Amino acid sequence: MFEAVVLICLNAGPCREMLLPGFEADNQQACEAALAEAPPKTPAGTVAFCQPKGAALAVEEIAEGVFVHSGLIEEPDEANLGDVSNLGFVIGDASVAVIDSGSARWMGEALWRSIRQRTDKPVSHVILTHMHPDHVFGASLFADAGAEVVGHERLPRALADRQANYLESLRRLIGEEAMIGTVAPDVTHSVEADTRIDLGNRRLTLTAWPTAHTPADLTVFDTKSGTLFAGDLVFDQHTPALDGSVLGWQDVMARMTAQAALRVVPGHGAVSLPWPEGAAPLERYLRALVADTRAAIADGTRLGNAVQTIAADEAEHWHLFEAYNPRNATVAFTELEWE
Repeated sequence: MFEAVVLICLNAGPCREMLLPGFEADNQQACEAALAEAPPKTPAGTVAFCQPKGAALAVEEIAEGVFVHSGLIEEPDEANLGDVSNLGFVIGDASVAVIDSGSARWMGEALWRSIRQRTDKPVSHVILTHMHPDHVFGASLFADAGAEVVGHERLPRALADRQANYLESLRRLIGEEAMIGTVAPDVTHSVEADTRIDLGNRRLTLTAWPTAHTPADLTVFDTKSGTLFAGDLVFDQHTPALDGSVLGWQDVMARMTAQAALRVVPGHGAVSLPWPEGAAPLERYLRALVADTRAAIADGTRLGNAVQTIAADEAEHWHLFEAYNPRNATVAFTELEWE
């Protein structure tokens, strides 16, 4: 198999071959013919060319037509290149929907190849579950292929407020080369309430939630398979990250766990968990975070001291605890001290 790419080089810096979606072919001649028939727009001074197909992301089929890539439970760095979150796609009779797209365009490209290994149906939607950088920055690849970019109604503002810092941080963490071609996505369809997408004999229900893990959390439920894509509203193994409201998160979890589903795809950790049992560790952690924060506030403990003890008993249950729990304690303390 062959695909079309364009070589992008930074000024006096590294270069990367960036995939141009939609020109896949069985041989080089067919790929070049497709380029000649519909020449793509490329950056000034560059020319598209065909070469053997690049590496695809590893995915697991967790239900018929439902595929998930499991990211590493690590912080983004130059070794993992930002591959630290779960991504998925659902194949219908007419089209494909992608749920989350990774930390950089290279991940969107690798996920595109995974899809093309399984179907030639168009990718009609790329659905972003929230604004965190490890979930959104591969989306431009799918937008270039004609997909609608879908997110919570508050996602465009949340991204606008943070995208510059997110992109700068990722360039520092995973390297300039891995970030070549990466841009913030433009949300083309905002979800305010429950919205349904029909992929052809396959309906997805998108739910925009009140502030919880973040101000812009969105879940995706595939009715046909009973699969709930929760984004980072559900964590597995990876310490939860609070960037919204701890009380709001508890309220949302109470509503989500009442929803009938067979399995959940968490934002980090296993490719899927049974539902609602898979939410139990997160719910336990949130209870500890709230109870210990309230106790610290009641005792008059200063924030700097409180963050060392809040939810400390949870440390043995989670990875990356020292990186995330102090931040969570700070956010929870700031919220709950005004109760």
